[in-house]
Amino acid sequence: MTKLLSNIRLLLVASLAALSCAAEAQLSIEITGTGATRFPVAIPMFENEAALPRGVTEVVRADLERSGLFSLVDMGLVTVPVTTMPDLAAIRGRGADAVLSGSIYPQADGRYDVRFRLFDTQKQVELGALALRMAPAQNRATAHRIADFVYEKLTGQPGYFATRVAYVVKSGPRYELQIADADGMNAQTALASREPIISPAWAPDGQRLAYVSFEAKKPVVYVHTLATGQRQVVANFKGSNSAPAWSPDGQRLAVVLTKDGQSQLYVLNADGSGVRRLATSPGIDTEPAWSPDGQWIYFTSDRGGSPQIYRISSAGGGAERVTFDGSYNVTPRLSPDGRNLAFISRNSGRFQVAVMDLATRQTTILTDSARDESPSFAPNSRMILYASESGGRGVLAAVSTDGRVKQRLSVQAADVREPSWGPLIR
Repeated sequence: MTKLLSNIRLLLVASLAALSCAAEAQLSIEITGTGATRFPVAIPMFENEAALPRGVTEVVRADLERSGLFSLVDMGLVTVPVTTMPDLAAIRGRGADAVLSGSIYPQADGRYDVRFRLFDTQKQVELGALALRMAPAQNRATAHRIADFVYEKLTGQPGYFATRVAYVVKSGPRYELQIADADGMNAQTALASREPIISPAWAPDGQRLAYVSFEAKKPVVYVHTLATGQRQVVANFKGSNSAPAWSPDGQRLAVVLTKDGQSQLYVLNADGSGVRRLATSPGIDTEPAWSPDGQWIYFTSDRGGSPQIYRISSAGGGAERVTFDGSYNVTPRLSPDGRNLAFISRNSGRFQVAVMDLATRQTTILTDSARDESPSFAPNSRMILYASESGGRGVLAAVSTDGRVKQRLSVQAADVREPSWGPLIR
């Protein structure tokens, strides 16, 4: 017990020290590909934005441009107040198919009202309007919500800019589980250790992470409440405890345990109770992932001789094979809309991100890199975040499900791996 308390104290000290250098570990994002056609949109500076300590317009613009789906039409220093009808014909003449008008109003309590309207310049109609109230320090969070509003109105899909991502940074002997905004900013260290941290997985409520830590000199599954920092051991059985995956209702976890022999699938409650073996296989079963409706658990198994993806009812029973192309397909991850399956496929010795249309079973290789791993869908199902390697160190990258939009995310002088994209919280 004394040794355990000592280890916990060391972890807490390391976590506090990591907060001081979080700014040095921000993800930098490089756009390496865009959509075939991009929607031209004008985002003028919001009226009264100078009253803010930190602006919102530039963050909105950066979000939309980074998506690869929009091109920004320069409006110069012109503002388009939310209380006036913009000259849509003139803005259309500048080449913009849509324009966002906005104004910021200081409030007596020190906060600000942010009001904005989006217009279609071709049809000469308003597409929607919204008002948000924010504290000065909430400028980036508010800007992400504005960008989500624009994205959804113009694409018909929910935006993902106001979400968060989790990932593991390794610098020297130090491992840090970090949480950042989807644009890589505001990185915070949730856990720091000299032992590996792997397999972070977001709970559907966006408030908890399950992950595997080796701080006890063996793999143990924890559930970590981010707001309080409270951690709970949910799987610490004999042997290995790994690969936690949340059920869609957030009540259960699928995990991989070796307590009864080789790696097999189990389901347990989120507090670690009610352990139930899901299947018995002569091979190794690992990397579970729930379908969005909770009916299926997809997983990797070598039961057929080579690693392939299978699925099994979440209630148990027989498993059915899902992938048949190639001799190596691993790490299944379902898109939140249930339409696509992302996984890692080996092709001519290279490990690449692939996506399968579950309706047609057609598979497409999305990346041209050689050492991809850990795919994770954005909550709107359009983008896939994954780990790769560049220049001998780990980086994160993202690719759209059609393979056209590509990004690379990296931390200076560190390995970045094990990405997990958080849910969309309304």
